[in-house]
Amino acid sequence: MVTPTLQRPVAALLLGFWLPSFLCQTTPSTQDSKIKFRLAGFPRKHNEGRIEVFYQGEWGTICDDDFTLANAEVLCRQLGFVSATAWSHSAKYGAGTGKIWLDNVICSGTETSVEKCHSRGWGNSDCAHNEDAGIVCKDERIPGFVDSNIIEMQVDENRLEKVRLRPLSSGAAARLPVSEGVVEVKQKEGWAQICSVGWTPKNARVVCGMMGFPSERAVVRALPSGHGPYRIHSVSCSGKEVHLSACNMELSKPNASHPCAGGGPAIVSCTPGPQFTPGRNPKRRHKLGLLPGKVRLRGGAGVGEGRVEVLKDTAWGTVCDDRWNLQSASVVCRELGFGSAKEALTGARMGQGMGPIYMNEVLCVGEERTLWDCPHKPITSEDCQHVEDASVRCNVPYMAFEKTIRLSGGRTRVEGRVEVQVRNGTKAWGLICGDGWTVREAMVVCRQLGLTYASSGLRETWYWDSSNVTEMVMSGVKCVGDEMTLSDCRHDRSVTCRRAGAQFSAGVICTDTASDLVLSAPLVEQSAYIEDRPLHLLYCAAEENCLSESAARANWPYGQRRLLRFSSQIHNIGRADFRPKLGRHSWVWHECHRHYHSMDVFTNYDLLDLNGTKVADGHKASFCLEDTECQEGVSKRYECANFGEQGITVGCWDVYRHDIDCQWIDVTDVKPGNYILQVIINPNFDVAESDFTNNVVRCNCKYDGNRVWLHKCHFGGSFSEEEEKLFEHYPGQHNNKIT
Repeated sequence: MVTPTLQRPVAALLLGFWLPSFLCQTTPSTQDSKIKFRLAGFPRKHNEGRIEVFYQGEWGTICDDDFTLANAEVLCRQLGFVSATAWSHSAKYGAGTGKIWLDNVICSGTETSVEKCHSRGWGNSDCAHNEDAGIVCKDERIPGFVDSNIIEMQVDENRLEKVRLRPLSSGAAARLPVSEGVVEVKQKEGWAQICSVGWTPKNARVVCGMMGFPSERAVVRALPSGHGPYRIHSVSCSGKEVHLSACNMELSKPNASHPCAGGGPAIVSCTPGPQFTPGRNPKRRHKLGLLPGKVRLRGGAGVGEGRVEVLKDTAWGTVCDDRWNLQSASVVCRELGFGSAKEALTGARMGQGMGPIYMNEVLCVGEERTLWDCPHKPITSEDCQHVEDASVRCNVPYMAFEKTIRLSGGRTRVEGRVEVQVRNGTKAWGLICGDGWTVREAMVVCRQLGLTYASSGLRETWYWDSSNVTEMVMSGVKCVGDEMTLSDCRHDRSVTCRRAGAQFSAGVICTDTASDLVLSAPLVEQSAYIEDRPLHLLYCAAEENCLSESAARANWPYGQRRLLRFSSQIHNIGRADFRPKLGRHSWVWHECHRHYHSMDVFTNYDLLDLNGTKVADGHKASFCLEDTECQEGVSKRYECANFGEQGITVGCWDVYRHDIDCQWIDVTDVKPGNYILQVIINPNFDVAESDFTNNVVRCNCKYDGNRVWLHKCHFGGSFSEEEEKLFEHYPGQHNNKIT
């Protein structure tokens, strides 16, 4: 009996005798064009669709001739899914456009790329687009796969490539954002206009959304005069579209004697969101999709992008990506003051949330005022996990932020000394004093330049001395980290720099991905207790400054210290591993505990009274930063044993148990009462993260002199602002029960 493992090679051998010669060769690879894949079509979920291939600068499809599940297996893996569950023929997800790049594809299922499968070769096909193949992938991501499927508007560039607003005057062009102007579309010969005959507010809504504006003003139909050229004779939009190319339109005929009889160029006037209105308050905190309301964006690198979070009652939660699409994403974007969505992202592309998941299978029409108005299903733990959190990238107005800042001297375009343009009419460039410069300021610089996240904020840049710019023009810069531009951050009115010289100016290194640490608040709450520990067991802890100041005056080795102990479980929910700032050559060996510290301070522990005054504190270095446990499908990478590498892998967590040294606050001198316990991870911002707001966990704390109770532990941003204010002024507790 032939085993299944032997049947496949035999079958392949037999195929070689009768298949045409063009099917007995692998698809030739290309060196000059990166091959990409995507899923397209409608209706579909994020893990299914028409399979499209980007080759030689053009998107095309694959013919369904000889298509098998083995082909789908290979393609699903290239898209970042673990496997395929089905495939479809006869353009089930709609007919594609452009080239049919591959035909008669035959894979065994084990290939690493469809390029290695047999086929006719690139562009050699006898099919039509009504034979386009589709695939259905298992809704499970390959662990560590960087790119997830992005649902985006796929534009037929032969019909409509780009759209812009041409300002009505030179003065209007100087004011950004440009919110009113003539609608122009890109064609091979240049930019052309749209005839205003039949132009409606719904058309204007679509154009405004593309330009980054949430809504349209009254329609301005046409200029008094204008003779083209006209690319489009008429447009009819429903107002739900995310791109003008999705609307019904009639192209102008090149030789028409009256290309726009009775009309002129179409003009729109848009309403900017509050973040982009003239005279916006630069000190306003919420500038990256965090406007007060019931929807917000978290974890994104740029303006108008991030993981979608919604407010229910008083707690924030996430949205599952099942059936997530551009219409639903656009409702989120417009609600937050941006335009329509240019991408709907799935698979926790902007990091995983940690709270509840509130919504599943959201199906917006596109006209709703808020995401909560859209039809959706309630969620259960069996339906969805945080690895399926939905995200968006919104269209935002062009503000030319990148023209007032630049990097110089770096080895690549994503690093260098930061230079800013002086606002004195001379357009000269100057440096920023490196004193106090951190990764939070670097995050704003990278965002302003469109270079996503920051990996480092540098206070010395002597090794990047390649510019003749030497004057310090900015100092004392302090950013929260979510500002749109560096000018939105606080800084000194007059430049004061402790260390003179260009070598001490600020620098940055930008990166595509970043880690994101979150402490498990429930574990802190559940594991807290009081221990009276003898002094003779605390010599090592005293050496590492883990006791309060009064311990130095104690009668060693007699007596004891009262410790508030609890466990910590630190998750990395970002998209890059969390690594110590310093390499192993700089780690410090502590003989008493016999371990290396890869970071001087990894966590701060504070006990505050109800006025916010610190009454006791503790801290812990990174005794052993490693992967204690990981979610299913993720392998551990970091282990401290034998001077191993330290870090926390994406999808893993590090556990510091309550019974290890320094995992406490010394409360020997604290009187009974009500307090707030505060735990801060990465408190000095030594390591870059995509979101620092969730690095703090706070708890109500009742201490009766012998026992301790924690209540309502939560990380920053998990509650509404109103609830957070109530938390800080909670009523006194007079018994041992927390109500």
